[in-house]
Amino acid sequence: MTLSGTLVKQITIMSDGDVFHEIFRYRPHHISEMSPDKIKGVDLHEGEWGTVGSVIEWNFFHDGKPKVAKEMIEAIDEEKKSVCFKVIGGDILEAYKTFLITVHVDTHGEENVVTWTFHYEKLNENIPEPDSLMEFCLHVTKDIETHHLPQAN
Repeated sequence: MTLSGTLVKQITIMSDGDVFHEIFRYRPHHISEMSPDKIKGVDLHEGEWGTVGSVIEWNFFHDGKPKVAKEMIEAIDEEKKSVCFKVIGGDILEAYKTFLITVHVDTHGEENVVTWTFHYEKLNENIPEPDSLMEFCLHVTKDIETHHLPQAN
């Protein structure tokens, strides 16, 4: 049994893909306003928002518990509209030796596809796949989309 894995999920959003990318690159600290039941706060620990090498800390509510993830922005690709975060501290590393999270947006006019990719290595074979964390990210994506859709009168 292999301890390393990759999990990829896509979700279509109707809100602006460029705005979505910009939020994850430059304004992740605004996500707590868009998804307040899941994201409790995002703080900058080192560097500047939206720059490779910056360290940010996410306080979130997942699987019925408050959790923390400290992440370093490992890569940004403006052309592909992707941001890669390397988890360097917090609750996720209690189960995983390494954990990389990439959020990527394909923009196609009115419809945009958000792709979440997890690359990970479990600490042991009894650790489950990170499916519930992926579902969490997909729900946050929908919350961000809902926040940015024009409100019906």
